[in-house]
Amino acid sequence: MGLALLAAVGTADDVPLIQTIGLLSHRFGPLAARALERLPGGDAEALLWLAGRVTGWGRVYVVEALCRLDDPAARLWLLRRACDGDFLNAYFAGSVAEATDLHEAIAEPCVDDEIADHTGRLLLVLTYSQGMGMTLSRYPHAEAVLAAHLRHLERLGSSAGRYSTAAWLASSLGEDGDAESIGPAERWQSYRDRYLALLDREDWCEAARKALAAKEPGVLRLAETAPGRRLRAFADRPRPGEE
Repeated sequence: MGLALLAAVGTADDVPLIQTIGLLSHRFGPLAARALERLPGGDAEALLWLAGRVTGWGRVYVVEALCRLDDPAARLWLLRRACDGDFLNAYFAGSVAEATDLHEAIAEPCVDDEIADHTGRLLLVLTYSQGMGMTLSRYPHAEAVLAAHLRHLERLGSSAGRYSTAAWLASSLGEDGDAESIGPAERWQSYRDRYLALLDREDWCEAARKALAAKEPGVLRLAETAPGRRLRAFADRPRPGEE
């Protein structure tokens, strides 16, 4: 009840209290985000503080509030850190893409690593977001963002995270993907082929093998799946039960 009152009539003096209660985000996330958003001009700094400390449903409410703010600092954070790997990211991925004008940001010739890597994660979320938020098939700039993401991968080279993201995108854009989220797989064939071509390059394969040897969690999980076993980097890896 107290937080509801703060959400309605709170002032800047109440921000520390709202933030503290907002850390219990599974229960109090919606009201805390609303309270901070309704302050004059929207308190982007306070919302960003909270966004860096909450997960799950709490993160959904805070990110959605940040998407509604016309604030440069919020936009920069959304471009780099909105998606944290949680399945619930699907509720806000489309809003992040639209609020940040992602298709314009990623089109820049030399975006930093964080934006390029986060764009890959965001695209991947859109491939399974049916029933939760905007899907890749309904995102109006999908082709432009996919093409730009591929250009940056070719420029930046491989890492464990980029390899995993590219591999899952290649799988999700094909016949094995979620048809309700991607629509006809034929629409994405050229992009899928380009991701697969990257994954087949020796330098990318070597990066994946090193990550596997180091037991990098994302690459390890990928190598144990059917899509992963079809990749050249893991072609000689024993299947479960064959070690």
